[in-house]
Amino acid sequence: MHNYPQLTFSTIIPDVVSKYAQNNALSFIDEEPITYAQMGKLIKATIAFLEDLGVKPNDKVVIYSQNMPNWGIVYFALHSMGVVAIPILPDFNTHEVKNVLNHSEAKTIFVSQSLEHKLKEAQNETVESIIRLDDFTILESEKSSVVYNEQSENINSYSPDENKMAVLLYTSGTTGASKAVMLSQKNIITNAFQSNNMQEIVQEDKFLSVLPMSHTYENTIGLILPILKGASITYLRRPPTASVLLPALKKVQPTFMLTVPLIIEKVYRDSILPQIEKKTITRLMHNFTPTRKLVYRLAGKKLYQTFGGNLKFFGIGGAKLDGKVEQFLRDAKFPYAIGYGLTETAPILAGSNPSQTKLQAVGPKAIWLDLKINNPDPVTGEGEIWAKGPNVMLGYYKNEEKTQEVLTKDGWFKTGDLGVFDKQGWLTHKGRLKNMIVGANGENIYPEEIESLINNFKCVVESIVLEKKGKLVAMVHFNREDLEKKMQSMKSSISQKMDNTLDDISNKVDKAMEELTIELKAYINSKVNKTSRIQLFISHPDPFQKTATKKIKRYLYA
Repeated sequence: MHNYPQLTFSTIIPDVVSKYAQNNALSFIDEEPITYAQMGKLIKATIAFLEDLGVKPNDKVVIYSQNMPNWGIVYFALHSMGVVAIPILPDFNTHEVKNVLNHSEAKTIFVSQSLEHKLKEAQNETVESIIRLDDFTILESEKSSVVYNEQSENINSYSPDENKMAVLLYTSGTTGASKAVMLSQKNIITNAFQSNNMQEIVQEDKFLSVLPMSHTYENTIGLILPILKGASITYLRRPPTASVLLPALKKVQPTFMLTVPLIIEKVYRDSILPQIEKKTITRLMHNFTPTRKLVYRLAGKKLYQTFGGNLKFFGIGGAKLDGKVEQFLRDAKFPYAIGYGLTETAPILAGSNPSQTKLQAVGPKAIWLDLKINNPDPVTGEGEIWAKGPNVMLGYYKNEEKTQEVLTKDGWFKTGDLGVFDKQGWLTHKGRLKNMIVGANGENIYPEEIESLINNFKCVVESIVLEKKGKLVAMVHFNREDLEKKMQSMKSSISQKMDNTLDDISNKVDKAMEELTIELKAYINSKVNKTSRIQLFISHPDPFQKTATKKIKRYLYA
């Protein structure tokens, strides 16, 4: 897979810069791209800048920014020096950022201009320098006279240890306070090669990056892997709303994109289904299995063109994909692929490529690692997924107790996820062990499976299923805006319009949601077994708070 004596960026970056010198490496949409040769020079200039600021190997440096070319350049420069990089998710609030700074004792911060306002209230005594990532302007430092010079080169040479802590990743988990995951350069570079074994990248490939680079999923597969293979990566200057993303897809015509289930599920429910339901013929065809595939195939062709027409890999990870949405992608022949992993495993443990997907299954394990189901149920074969390999983390920073909880003495990492292998060795992810509910008769209840049914019901945006005081409770967020539009469209005359005030519409929507809740309860409880029936449905007025990979933070609602 590789011929490098050491899996470090100080070894690999000069090699890829030389090999792919004239290829485009990093760029903003509609802006002049940075070639690999230019990237190599900018990394050297950034190392020189860091040296002038007094940053040394093993120091800790925060990157708190939206995606941009300079993000990758600073990241590679830090690794090349043996400095510990601490990428912070852009949606971390001031309190979370302050906790990271206090816990990590970071000396230097690179922050994008768009996030400077959050940083003002989060500073602490250990921080010596703050630099604007957009243009390397020094915002605060005792060495404020230092100036970034693109022509400079580093004075010292560095030989980082591939097995030492290189990255500190503060996860914003679904189950509580964030933990600091320690990964080595060997961990993350190995995982990039492992991922390439599932789907090979070539230098002609084009990546469009929409997930935060500070998340290990986008970082390993959307930054490190394409750079290792000489491919190009394009970033957006604004959040990937439809008005920003659609024209970008047409211009870039990406071959690779990474996303999370919520994004493609939203496309299916908000764009695909309404188009199908709009016409009588497609609506009727959609209701019958033999003709549904034809409808989906036609919709898939349009969707493929919307994504630029050159897509060969649409990676979905971070959470379990809804079954109905996956069936649509399969019938539509859309080039999706599923991956499974965790921040603690850099992240990929198992996955497939678009030519070999199986419905509601992840895929075979990655090369160079062992994956097993610990203590499997004798009937179902289900149990906790354990992993062992060169991509498994070093541990949790400053938390030996938590490290010992998840890492066995012989090197197995307890993922906290439930899974099962089929006869062909394909992994299926069943949900989080902590989320699993044990029913009155001792049966395992998987909330994610019930939520998938609820989320496919009309006017439902999202839901959570929890156990409260021995009862199964579903909290459901309905699309109130959509219901209001439907109520307004039902008005047929001027007199009705005059009689229907906003209060009247609101009252009618409230009543409609009450009726929907009753209908939803009857529908769901007719689809699940007796143990999994929901006893109480609660309408939740606001969207649920989510992690970077758009998973609901369940602990907030338990």
